[in-house]
Amino acid sequence: MIEIVNKPYSYTFKNYASKNEKILCLSGDLTSSCEVDEFRDEFPNQFVSMGMAEQNMMSFAGGLSMSGYIPFIHTFGVFTYRRPYDQLLASIAYPRRKIRIMGFLPGITTPAGMTHQAIEDISIMRTIPNMTVIETGDATEVESICEQANNVDGPVYCRILRGSVPRLFDTPLKIGDIRVLNSGTDLLLITSGICTEEALRARSVLIDAGISILHLHVHTFKPFNEEKILDLLNNVKLGVITMENHLVNGGLGTLIAEIISKHGLSKKLMKLGLNDTFAHGGSKQYLTKYYGFDAYALIKSIEKFIGQPLNIEEKDLEKARIENVHSLSKAEAL
Repeated sequence: MIEIVNKPYSYTFKNYASKNEKILCLSGDLTSSCEVDEFRDEFPNQFVSMGMAEQNMMSFAGGLSMSGYIPFIHTFGVFTYRRPYDQLLASIAYPRRKIRIMGFLPGITTPAGMTHQAIEDISIMRTIPNMTVIETGDATEVESICEQANNVDGPVYCRILRGSVPRLFDTPLKIGDIRVLNSGTDLLLITSGICTEEALRARSVLIDAGISILHLHVHTFKPFNEEKILDLLNNVKLGVITMENHLVNGGLGTLIAEIISKHGLSKKLMKLGLNDTFAHGGSKQYLTKYYGFDAYALIKSIEKFIGQPLNIEEKDLEKARIENVHSLSKAEAL
């Protein structure tokens, strides 16, 4: 039975930031949506409301950093780079400011459609010099994100899960590391974010079907642990499948393709995620199924990969956790 943790970021940030008066919480008019409303109420002297003015917030954060403060920016992922891209580069990345950018609603984790779904953020952020890029995949990683991000000497972009979050791991996130979740010799399965839970739903039936899977969970996209991936790629026979809550171009799948190409490996690669499309509104369960990166889509993709049916039906999979589209804390799902 998977433990479900309610709003892990809320208490994590409050516990961490309250111990250091130099940490300032910046909110882009999404305070409760980013789960920092309790921090605002209890530590008002460390809270700055920036309004719906993300360009100004980036530049302001750069100035705060120059003055010795440690800004933690809180807004939806899309608003950290689509609107304020120039300020993000000029005020934060170029001078290598110690600013922590907490981007909520990664990928299709919101039913609000393309204006709120950060589906290309990893591809953009990882190309920015000096930027560290992290994605949380469970409650334990959310609980460790503040400390890990604040250890980086430079700007950090984090994809944050909010609301009810499953606990999949026993150990905290460690920047640059890769989690090995299962050993195998046939196929390398690399997942990130919410896709790891989907892969876990399918893994046991795949193993029962005779597929030996080496399963990795990636939470750090930059710096990326190329050496470990390269070593594990050489240990599987058939190839690799990546699964991500992001466009398949520029994200996890592209990172693996770059490694395969760079080292001249003869490994087949299949990338699951959003394929050159914006996503429409809907629940996470609906959208992952519709766009082909849920547990059953993984089963069907492996059948194509190996060229034979596995005779696995959807009812054979581990049951997914069910969550309400409209959370109790934010009824409009924004």
